[in-house]
Amino acid sequence: MKAVIQRVSKASVTIEGDLVANINSGLLILLGIVEQDTQDDIDWLVNKISNCRIINDDNQVMNRSLIDINGEALVVSQFTLHASTKKGNRPSYIKAAKPDIAIPIYEAFVKQIQSVLSKTVQTGQFGADMKVELLNDGPVTIIMDSKNKE
Repeated sequence: MKAVIQRVSKASVTIEGDLVANINSGLLILLGIVEQDTQDDIDWLVNKISNCRIINDDNQVMNRSLIDINGEALVVSQFTLHASTKKGNRPSYIKAAKPDIAIPIYEAFVKQIQSVLSKTVQTGQFGADMKVELLNDGPVTIIMDSKNKE
């Protein structure tokens, strides 16, 4: 499971002109899932993301986590995080999990991070053509991969 985490001042998702998700200060989480992902991957990634100290304290030092500031989160599924660009000019997405596998894992991830944060987590819509708008704060962008936790 891969995630691109962006610290944002605001972020939103629009589908076919309708605003479906909107957050203020917090994290935009782009989430890519492979068939081999399990509950262990969800546990590890939720813990890392919710406790990652990438939010400024009063001294402008990245020393606070999403939990510390009671920040908001927006989770957007993004199979393209598992693109392979080794051959040719057209990326291959063969590593990305198919919807029948990815959707339950995505939903479990959202449910678990909601539980950890004790608040509703905003989401995009799995498989939809989404327009994601954000104001990256910093900018701060972190890439996490549950298969590279050692």
